[in-house]
Amino acid sequence: MPNPPNSPDILYRDGLILIVDKPAGVAVHAGPAGGPSLEDCFDALRFGLPKPPALAHRLDRDTSGCLVLGRHTKALRRVGKLFSDGRVRKTYWAVVRGMPPEKAGRIDFPLLKTSTKSGGWRMVVDKGGQETITDFRVRGLSEDGLCWLELSPKTGRTHQIRVHCAQSGYPILGDPWYGTPEDRAADSDIPLHLHARSVELPLYPKKDPIRAEAPVPETMRAAFQRCGWADGQ
Repeated sequence: MPNPPNSPDILYRDGLILIVDKPAGVAVHAGPAGGPSLEDCFDALRFGLPKPPALAHRLDRDTSGCLVLGRHTKALRRVGKLFSDGRVRKTYWAVVRGMPPEKAGRIDFPLLKTSTKSGGWRMVVDKGGQETITDFRVRGLSEDGLCWLELSPKTGRTHQIRVHCAQSGYPILGDPWYGTPEDRAADSDIPLHLHARSVELPLYPKKDPIRAEAPVPETMRAAFQRCGWADGQ
């Protein structure tokens, strides 16, 4: 389907929703300090409707992949209930440093948002935090200590996958917040290797779930290939 100029690639479109391929490095909406965001191009995604679509959920600035938009208020309420009821299946791919001790499992550290001395914030593991669950499966390994993980978050906390991987001993490659000293270095040019690979929504009761899949970004392809990924997987 055609894409308006300067808009993200459209992976799926119908009368209720759009699913777009969010590029890494772009915030989904402007923060307190302003600046460019993905929302800036939403007016070009009206496709005949009187108002632009709106975000049904969020992705981190540095995370790429499937992002769901509601095309009007009624659609947003409907999709929002699917997310809040845990009926949306989200699958992420990541390249991590190290690997889990098992081929598949569940991470359930509770997470809490805390302030930092610099006036910012970060997520930390804390017994008083919110319940947070991520299932994982090992998809491949490289010869130099990297691992390709498929991750399925069952909850939707901020930075959930990033903190769960780091706290488990296998931080995501290129993570500037929770990664290794090499990844956190100010001069690091390694992008965050976290990609929202697919999303599945049971939007219409009498139809199969809607499913969209986002291609692996060019900046991540080499690391995934080292771990055994190939086009078509």
